[in-house]
Amino acid sequence: MSSKTEAVQHRAVLADAVAPLSVDRRPVPGAITILPRPEPAFARAVQAAGGRVTDLTGETRGLIWLDYGRADELRATLHAHPGIGWVQLPWAGVDAFSGVLADLGRPDLLWTSAKGAYAQPVAEHALALTLALLRVLPKRARAESWSTLPEGRSLYGLNVTVIGAGGIARELIRLLGPFGTNITVVRRSTDLVPGAARTVVKAALADVLPTSDVVVVAAALTGGTRHLIGRAELELMRPDAVLVNIARGPLVDTDALVAALAAGTIAGAALDVTDPEPLPSGHPLWAEPRCLITPHSADTPEMTAPLLAERIRLNVGAFLADGRFVGVVDPRIGY
Repeated sequence: MSSKTEAVQHRAVLADAVAPLSVDRRPVPGAITILPRPEPAFARAVQAAGGRVTDLTGETRGLIWLDYGRADELRATLHAHPGIGWVQLPWAGVDAFSGVLADLGRPDLLWTSAKGAYAQPVAEHALALTLALLRVLPKRARAESWSTLPEGRSLYGLNVTVIGAGGIARELIRLLGPFGTNITVVRRSTDLVPGAARTVVKAALADVLPTSDVVVVAAALTGGTRHLIGRAELELMRPDAVLVNIARGPLVDTDALVAALAAGTIAGAALDVTDPEPLPSGHPLWAEPRCLITPHSADTPEMTAPLLAERIRLNVGAFLADGRFVGVVDPRIGY
């Protein structure tokens, strides 16, 4: 008998309970097309839910779009095929398609994303980056000699501010549980998030930053959240506080962050996303000893493929039958 055990699989973490759409909001079911290229694993997910995968024709009613970009191509496809009533996007964030969502002129079109699907691997990465910063690992990794300077902080009991209240934020809060942290969530409403000590709206961010030891950015990128963390916000943070961004690069003002790190305004920053992205060679952040950068690798294709396949399976089932779509996008707010 083998001693090897089966790997525990990731699962989706949803911010809201899934309820069926009203009958009048449900798209007309029918053939489903996968673009810009067919992917056997995702075709099997469609078929597992009873769906039929076809080439793009006038009979296509559902579209699974597997490219993070090519927004103009997606827009043209939807203009040319007005019979499509449901579009599944591949990632949790839909900022790359914000123009399509806003100006297509199809209020009846249902959009779903992968929001919540990749929450567990991304939250795990956020925790790893947080611990690395507190333990001064960016500096340790660059060292070429033994240091006698005692540095490093424990995560236990610290004040952690999480900006965002989606699946990533909720899974990170769960992972922080054993550390006894005091968690504040910043979101669009004051509805309490389980595991958080308090919830405040975005306008109160300036009130919580001065007492935060760790600030984790896990919000959606919209027109109202660009440079959510800028010079003013960084100046409000404590000199021993650290910043982690695992959401989207433009949520943080890069120039302001470079200046804050150089001046010692904050103790460190860890970024899985940057602005611009990819971060070009020679950029000051690469040489900044207080900064840790990972190349948008919080979730790898190996992690995300089965999670996206499961999201597709669930939403094909909703498309064909019960209307319980997961990850419905509200084009008005951009996520």
